[in-house]
Amino acid sequence: MKTFLVGGAVRDALLNLSTTDKDWVVVGETAESMIKLGFQAVGKDFPVFLHPHSHEEYALARTERKTAPGYKGFSIHASPEVTLEQDLARRDLTINAIAQDEDGHIIDPYNGQKDLENRIFRHVSPAFSEDPVRILRIARFAARFSHLGFTIAKETMQLMKQMVEQGETDHLVAERVWSELEKALSEKTPSAFFYTLKECHALATIFPEIEQLFGVPQPEKHHPEIDTGVHSLMCLEQAAKLSPSAEVRLAALLHDLGKTATDPDKWPSHHGHEELGLAILDRFCARLPIPKKFKTLAQHVMRYHTHCHRAFELRPASLTDMLGNIGAFKSPDTVKAFVLACEADAKGRTGFENRDYPQSSYLLKAAKAAYEIDSSEVLNSDLQGSKIGDGIRLLRIKAISNLIKSV
Repeated sequence: MKTFLVGGAVRDALLNLSTTDKDWVVVGETAESMIKLGFQAVGKDFPVFLHPHSHEEYALARTERKTAPGYKGFSIHASPEVTLEQDLARRDLTINAIAQDEDGHIIDPYNGQKDLENRIFRHVSPAFSEDPVRILRIARFAARFSHLGFTIAKETMQLMKQMVEQGETDHLVAERVWSELEKALSEKTPSAFFYTLKECHALATIFPEIEQLFGVPQPEKHHPEIDTGVHSLMCLEQAAKLSPSAEVRLAALLHDLGKTATDPDKWPSHHGHEELGLAILDRFCARLPIPKKFKTLAQHVMRYHTHCHRAFELRPASLTDMLGNIGAFKSPDTVKAFVLACEADAKGRTGFENRDYPQSSYLLKAAKAAYEIDSSEVLNSDLQGSKIGDGIRLLRIKAISNLIKSV
């Protein structure tokens, strides 16, 4: 049995980056012989096995043939006769088509090391165009590696555009789109994911709600960048600096979806965009589908981000009700995520990136004061039903009022 380390583990080692996942290709074996050696079969669509001791993935060398549209329309051929070079040829990018043998020697038939040196994403072969998920993967790699100076080869970008024109992205499965999006949101520069999709014209078909933000103007006084799409991606960039949370980052990105639904005759004003965006957000989350915890935070930020910006102007009762509506009294962590996304919105504007956002600490203190009230007096009183909630609300308003007086 000949085994080779392949893919991301080799690529990242050559970039002097740490890696935890290791994938292996096996040449010269069959599924039956792998099982006899103690490997556990786990692959549904192609022969992948778990090592009996390390539990790392070992896949038989294979070739693929396109049989139908989409990323599942492939015929897989795995046999002892398939060579390592043939297996590497089916991979997406040259930098992912590098292998390392058991002695540490590099096998690089498609010049991936040169593209690593030149910081270029380049497809291995025309077969790249057979799988629309590869467009999402390149966009995700851009989010991961753009800070290192990586760019997309012109011929690869042209191929991606052709794939979009031919309707390949129409066959993407919603669950896979969300999987790639969630991963991209956790990368160092998540905005690069969306800029890449926009450049190859895939943003309009995969994330139309985000594409529609571009070209929508905002008041230059408050938004020197003017364009709402640009602002939204600037917010995502700021959120990436403020928090590693994919939920916070997505909420910051989506908070202004309602500006695409305001009256164009009244632009650049967007009165009521907070509520108008909620229906758009519902459709976005249902289509992908997005987990409830992501959607809930995005709803709170969309509905109340302007309240957060005006926190110092809010009366204690209004502030208390807002905090209650975002769930601050059920979980203190809720308000932390909320204010981070709102701070990203405030800083996601040209010239505002380094400004202080005192509303964050103010809201956190207000939430803490209201959360820590002693409600025993109300709970032990003769109040019944909704009157109990009213009594607790008054205690929270009083606690926030006392906080404001002490500031």
